[in-house]
Order: sequence, then C-alpha cells, then structure tokens
Amino acid sequence: MSLVVPAVLPSSRQELEEKLVLFSRIPSVNRVQIDVVDGRFATPASWPYSPSTKSDLVLGKPPELQRMIVDGYMLPQFDRIEYEIDLMCVNAEEAAAAWLALGARSFVFHAESTTSLPRLLSSVRTRLGAGDGSMSGLVSYGIALNISSDLALIERSLGEVAYVQFMGIVRIGRQGQPFDERVFEKVRVFRERHPAIPVQVDGGVSFGNAKKLLALGVSHLVVGSGILKAKDPAVALNALEELRSSFGV
Repeated sequence: MSLVVPAVLPSSRQELEEKLVLFSRIPSVNRVQIDVVDGRFATPASWPYSPSTKSDLVLGKPPELQRMIVDGYMLPQFDRIEYEIDLMCVNAEEAAAAWLALGARSFVFHAESTTSLPRLLSSVRTRLGAGDGSMSGLVSYGIALNISSDLALIERSLGEVAYVQFMGIVRIGRQGQPFDERVFEKVRVFRERHPAIPVQVDGGVSFGNAKKLLALGVSHLVVGSGILKAKDPAVALNALEELRSSFGV
C-alpha cells in the first residue's frame, strides 16, 4: 500500500472523473480518497450533495448518485485502486451504502457526525459487512477525529475499525486549509496508547510537515491540494512517497 493517499473534493461529477483519471495514471497510486461533504455536518456541500433537496440530504441519497447506481456506473479501475470515501455526512451509513455500490471499499466515519459512534459502526458492519474492521479484507472502516476533539470520543470504538484518521485542519471539508500543529501531539499520545493501530493524517499535509508526522508513526498521508495545486502532481506525489524509505513505513 502506498504511503500517500491523494484526495479529491469534487464540485461536479466531471471534476471527480477528471481527478480520478489523473490519479490513476500515476503508477504509485493504489488508493484514492474521495471527500464527501453533505453541507450539514461540514460546509460547503460538495458534489453530489450540491445542489440537493433537504430530504435528499436526510436520506443520504443525492439524485445524481442514485442515477449512477441505476446506470451501473463503477469507479475507474476499482479492481486496482482502493477508493476510500471520507464521509463528512450526517447520514453517513446511507452514503456509505451508495458508494459501496459504485466500487468503493473503504469508509471513514467522523466521530463527531453521530450521537453514538459505537451504534453507528455496529449498524454499518451489520449492513455492509463484519469482521475486524473489514469483510474478509474487502471492506474496511476508519474513524476520523477532529483536531479539537478528545481521544476519549473514539476509545470505545477502536476495536471496530482498521485505522484512525486524524484531521490536521480546523475547518474540515475544505482543501487548502492551513495545517494545525496540534495534531502532532494528538498523534504522539495516540501512538503511545495504541501502537498497533494504523494512523493517517488528513488536511494540510505537505512535504514540510510530512517528515515529523512519519517520525511520530503515521502510516499514511492524505493529501489533496498539496498534490493537485502542484505544477506537476505526479512529481509532488512521488516526492512525498519517497519519504517512505527514510522512515520504514
């Protein structure tokens, strides 16, 4: 599995497809994160939640996403690339089911998006597949934690997931936000308590802070604008990927 997980926050289906084609052409990419923002848990809403009716948002079933499922659309090269859906949604379970039908196999649930994280994960595992955070290795689940949230919020659910994602920015759901160095201490404390649980950091990750994150034991770096806004996205991604050899991840 590659160190770097390129991320896309699509404003339209066309942008999503263009970015996925771009990433698929980079040989080192075998995992891609698609950010899904419903406009309720985080703002502004991303495609396919904008524009949508209020009832669509509550159900977690934007019309265009449903049409894609009916049409038999599948994410490009889903047999080679693991698509991870970062569910910044109130109704994350319904959204996960929709993306699963399109070929996604990894889902990140935000701890703050629900009143009961254990209940949400239990329901998801029953509906989409059970196992130690996976269904026979086909479906995996992660928990995301905001920079200002206490680690206690996820402690009870760690046995239900395959990894933890720490947000490195204050305003989630927006690419290009400044990196918040408080995540360093969060990762350090978590790794001391749970050295066997993989950790990834999403938001504000750059070549400048990646080395310290890796030194703290971060397993994967989720990078959006740092790659997409680079003069050559492939060069920027591979420069980060080459850090792997220095830290043995």
